[in-house]
Amino acid sequence: MFEHLDAVFLARVQFAFTVSFHFIFPAFSIGLASYLMVLEGLWLKTGRGVYANLYRYWLKIFAVGFGMGVVSGIVLSYQFGTNWSEFSHKAGPVIGPLMGYEVITAFFLEAGFLGVMLFGINKVGKRLHFFATCMVALGTFVSAFWILSVNSWMQTPTGFEMNDQGQFVVAGSWWDVIFNPSFPYRLVHTVTAAYLTTAFAVGGVGAWHLLKDRSNLGARKMFSMAMWMAVLVTPIQIFVGDLHGLNTLEHQPVKVLAMEGDFDPSPEGAPLILFGIPDEEAAKVHYKVAIPKLGSLVLKHDPNAPLPGLKDFPREEWPPVAVVFWSFRIMVAIGFAMLGLGLWSLLARRRKRLYESRGLHRAAVLMGPAGFVAVIAGWITTEVGRQPYTVYGLLRTVESASPLDAPAVAASLIAFIVVYSAIFGMGIYYLLRMMANPPHPGETEPPNVPIFAAGITPASSLEAAPNTEGGSHGKS
Repeated sequence: MFEHLDAVFLARVQFAFTVSFHFIFPAFSIGLASYLMVLEGLWLKTGRGVYANLYRYWLKIFAVGFGMGVVSGIVLSYQFGTNWSEFSHKAGPVIGPLMGYEVITAFFLEAGFLGVMLFGINKVGKRLHFFATCMVALGTFVSAFWILSVNSWMQTPTGFEMNDQGQFVVAGSWWDVIFNPSFPYRLVHTVTAAYLTTAFAVGGVGAWHLLKDRSNLGARKMFSMAMWMAVLVTPIQIFVGDLHGLNTLEHQPVKVLAMEGDFDPSPEGAPLILFGIPDEEAAKVHYKVAIPKLGSLVLKHDPNAPLPGLKDFPREEWPPVAVVFWSFRIMVAIGFAMLGLGLWSLLARRRKRLYESRGLHRAAVLMGPAGFVAVIAGWITTEVGRQPYTVYGLLRTVESASPLDAPAVAASLIAFIVVYSAIFGMGIYYLLRMMANPPHPGETEPPNVPIFAAGITPASSLEAAPNTEGGSHGKS
């Protein structure tokens, strides 16, 4: 039934499908862990119960999302052995230790303190519990550090040599491997994207509840905090994205040319193509809407700077141009939409209508999932743009796959689609149900002193905080 299909293509689809499911959960966890750290820190500093209530509200959501991220990530490691054994054999001496470092640093850090964070809120002191929250937030960042170092090395490999078995091995210092040329830009860009993803998810939830009850103090506070993130962090992300693009142009020019849709060289300044239909076979963009010279201004900061075109490179070096072209535009469009919503909220705040503007709240609800779409679009741009290589310029994708028949890969792909759709579909539904419940004064908060009671779970030992400024909710 599947004999006529390409096994390598099916293996790529399988990895793309599983990693797309996985990626949304770490992106959420990285940002949400830091948000929880900020909430608990503000509660300890101010004593305002609204922060404690929001902490407890989002802690439950974080626990579910974190667990789904761990489970979905385990599958990816197995695929290196099942579908990409040649890649594992050739690149394993470099990427294997880096992924191992992620386990023995980030995963152990998260696992060690996650239990205290989730279940120790009534059993340890406030400062110790806050320390546990900080360690979990740090662990999510350290995890991103190592994984993005691996991915960046695959994009811009340095610090290696080839041994007699045709394997990549470290030549000299690991420093050159870890801090490869694209890593600093990719780390900052990805982690900032995770923060914005969480901010807009939090803002969307807050806006949803403000549409139902604009007096809800928890909804007002989370919406206000999220909109400040939109105003302050989105411009930083756009600036970092520009730096990342310049770095990519230096090390992976074909990827950037595919992103821009530039088939022809531009010796006197390249246009910026806003929209169009890329035709890889004809090597042109049909019905394009372009702004003259703006492409060179963006990529070279000089409107008259010459730029090469895809035609300057062999066709076998081109990635799938249409996919990269459109995924990049989706990511950029969402980024500017985030900036627009942030500026709208700033105007509403200045007019003292941040909690009354229903149009703003509806827009925030619509933008709630936008961060997840943007990170997936950015990941597609990065990974599809690296094709036809797994290790850029050195190891082709067709040389990285396991010697499997197409029916075997197709069978596992179908199984993944069925299982993931069922399990993670229910998980996402449960998360949305939790978010649909508004934060309320009955949310519990840490007591002033630890409670040590064997056999009593936190849920059964906590009492609702009083309805005061220092209790379960305060003035926003």
